[in-house]
Amino acid sequence: MSETCNLNCGSCSEDCAERKADPQDFREELHAMSSVKKVIGIVSGKGGVGKSLVTSLLAVTMNRMGYQSAILDADITGPSIPKAFGLKGKAPVTEMGVMPVTTKTGIDVMSINLLLEKETDPVVWRGPILANTVKQFWQDVIWRDIDYMFVDMPPGTGDVPLTVFQSIALDGIIVVTSPQELVSMIVEKAVKMAEMMKVPILGLVENMSYFRCPDNGKEYQIFGESHIEEVAAKHHLDVLAKMPIDPLISEHCDRGSIEEYEAQWLYPVARIIE
Repeated sequence: MSETCNLNCGSCSEDCAERKADPQDFREELHAMSSVKKVIGIVSGKGGVGKSLVTSLLAVTMNRMGYQSAILDADITGPSIPKAFGLKGKAPVTEMGVMPVTTKTGIDVMSINLLLEKETDPVVWRGPILANTVKQFWQDVIWRDIDYMFVDMPPGTGDVPLTVFQSIALDGIIVVTSPQELVSMIVEKAVKMAEMMKVPILGLVENMSYFRCPDNGKEYQIFGESHIEEVAAKHHLDVLAKMPIDPLISEHCDRGSIEEYEAQWLYPVARIIE
């Protein structure tokens, strides 16, 4: 046992004789009527890097490839998935459990905004309640015949990300970043957390990597030189995709028509997930 041991084995990666439990021991069971084959977490060290966008586009891409995909929106205080898909209805609550809301193309979604009276109502809850809500999305929602579920994580390494890592049987995670050097430093925190929790990291996706001018076809690095290759090399990870700044993305998200957007950059990522 380390001299600095706090007896919290669930957040420790040391393999000592006094270890009381493995993080996997905290996994929660799915609803009895649910079936989910693979679960991929989409994480970031900070907000504003496009994590929800990558989650949405990956679910859309896998759906186009013929798989039944789903999104569990674990960002309870900042849910944006329903807006991107134009979902206005409420999630039906039955005696058997909660049913996800299905998008136009058949993607199942569960988000706190699908349960609130108004989508603009703030969620002013403390960490344990937020974490328990995410567990309920996993346990109480009836996810039928899902091939690939994507979990849109809140940013950082706090209560909710820790709950997802411990409670949900993740098959792997994808870390989303942007080019700024500061973000690269924060990304390392998310990577190290995944390593500590022994969750496989499929690779990195850099969003807002460049802007291609429609007038001259040249690419401009609006947010400066990318450092993602350095971070990837340091942790022996792959850079799965570099997504450009595209005004069309904002337009589709604002209109709730993200399913109509063609995101060719994520097809290689989808093949790796496949």
